[in-house]
Amino acid sequence: MDAKLLEEYRTILQTQLDDLLREAGKTVSGMTDEHENFPDPTDRASMESERNFELRIRDRERRLISKIRDAIKRIDDGTFGICEGCEEEIGGARLKARPVTTLCIECKTDQERQERIG
Repeated sequence: MDAKLLEEYRTILQTQLDDLLREAGKTVSGMTDEHENFPDPTDRASMESERNFELRIRDRERRLISKIRDAIKRIDDGTFGICEGCEEEIGGARLKARPVTTLCIECKTDQERQERIG
């Protein structure tokens, strides 16, 4: 993969990382600033449900942040775009759709098939 394309992926990944970190900061400050008191149990349950939903989303984003950082490291060490399964190049369309991927479409399909079986 040429250097220009690698820099494009680095920019995409860094932008995603910055956005996710900014949102995570908002969530933390929002949760620590809220001191709402709900005398109605239904209102309280609704607020807790919304908070749990937001925490699940943030947990998924935390895992994505880790994958983005790993992808940036792969750009730095020259292994970005190489499938960890078959060591072939990952297709450009797959990388464009999911730049954090570590598997080509064939290896990912095989992995998902094995997960369903076992």
